[in-house]
Amino acid sequence: MFIVSLTYKVGIEVVEAHLDAHVAWLKDGYEKGICVASGRKVPRTGGVILVRGDREMVEAFSKSDPFVIEGVADCELTEVDFSMAADGFEALKG
Repeated sequence: MFIVSLTYKVGIEVVEAHLDAHVAWLKDGYEKGICVASGRKVPRTGGVILVRGDREMVEAFSKSDPFVIEGVADCELTEVDFSMAADGFEALKG
């Protein structure tokens, strides 16, 4: 499992201009079973996505994000091997 952390490099008005493409990319990731959960950081400085797969696939997937392609956000990957999870979240464990 990977935590994909996006940090905006531009103003929110530029982020908004690319949001539809980013959301379409996320939906494709969910349909393919890659994305597990996603959401905005609070305050709104970027976003976080839980992604499953091996490092090579996750790196390629992350680089295909319109936010990354268009220079809207930097992307950082953190690999996590969850060993415990609350009831209902067992699928997060590796």
